[in-house]
Amino acid sequence: MKGKVWKYGDNVNTDVLFAGKYTYALMPPEEMAKHALENLDPEFARKVKPGDVIVAGKNFGCGSSREQAAACLRYAGIQAVVARSFARIYYRNAINLGLPVLQSPEAADALKAGDEVEVDFTAGTIRAADGREFAFPPFPESVLGIIEAGGLIEYTKKKL
Repeated sequence: MKGKVWKYGDNVNTDVLFAGKYTYALMPPEEMAKHALENLDPEFARKVKPGDVIVAGKNFGCGSSREQAAACLRYAGIQAVVARSFARIYYRNAINLGLPVLQSPEAADALKAGDEVEVDFTAGTIRAADGREFAFPPFPESVLGIIEAGGLIEYTKKKL
């Protein structure tokens, strides 16, 4: 997939990814997507396109363990989140929901908002439209299977 970069800084926490006031509201995926990043970037939900990529600094997804913080990005069409580092629980929640999270300090530092990028999950590369290329550790086969299936639940159903 190819998409545009949305750039954010360090310590993007789960409350700015998906506000706590919505945590216990039951809502369909398209409604969750409308609230993605509303506390950090009110324009995001209206302007994001399928295939876009979030690029951020250190400790992305810190804060509470709410799964909606990963789900809302996936439902908004984000193809991947690239960061210098991730909060451990957010990383696991994202993978479980089929949202690829890629640790690449070089890409996180070099890519700018609006850059066009293409992500190759099997090769472990992020390629910018201007030819720059950044590596990330390729996913193990099992994790790639979870992502390709659309999340851990769908992956498990296929294995049964």
